[in-house]
Amino acid sequence: MITIGNVKIGGGHFAIIAGPCSVESEEQILEVAKSVKASGAAMLRGGAFKLRTSPYDFQGMKAEGLELLLKAKEKTGMPVVTEIISAGHLPLFEDVDVIQIGARNMQNIELLKAVGKTGKPVLLKRGFASTLEELLMSAEYIMSEGNKNVILCERGIRTFETYTRNTLDLSAIPALRELTDLPVIVDPSHATGKASLVESMALAAVAAGADGLMIEVHNNPAEALCDGPQALTPEQFAHVAAKAFQIRRVLE
Repeated sequence: MITIGNVKIGGGHFAIIAGPCSVESEEQILEVAKSVKASGAAMLRGGAFKLRTSPYDFQGMKAEGLELLLKAKEKTGMPVVTEIISAGHLPLFEDVDVIQIGARNMQNIELLKAVGKTGKPVLLKRGFASTLEELLMSAEYIMSEGNKNVILCERGIRTFETYTRNTLDLSAIPALRELTDLPVIVDPSHATGKASLVESMALAAVAAGADGLMIEVHNNPAEALCDGPQALTPEQFAHVAAKAFQIRRVLE
């Protein structure tokens, strides 16, 4: 079990992380934060530094985005989760509750060591072409620096299928249960890339035993600067979260 502020995850505790792919404005992040909290989300996610496939895509508001994310934390009391892409940015992350290592950086060994030395909880995403063993070895790099607060995130892997953004490996949940005691959460938003598929995959992940979910929510997905097609509206998120909590209660 990992404790983040007043939130517990793992060890029988379930938590949902929700928020936009990218912080775009103060109004946007505050509106989303308040809505997802009201629907039961325990932590707020939001990207300030974004690694994108194309250099011409929006890559986040960077330090300003972090400031807005922390303002949302102050207003709502929700712990925040955000991605780091360079060890040089660590001084900016002092007030961040959970540091996320994205799929592209899962095997960035020096970055893993650096966040391991901070002692802060780390959300480690599985690389889109990585085995479970490779994911666990990346977690070991963090833990070898004395930081045992690692949350593993299954976010889909690359296969020959092109209809979905990735292929969600639900079998990773029980498999990781056999291999480690670390909490395991699932990101159905990046796994599918389609908002219409998020609910079914989120509920399947809960049924498979996930310790939590990370879901992208935007107050206006059609106008989102990043990953709009996979983001839920606050109303859609409320519906999914309610069902996820119902399934979780059935399993207890």
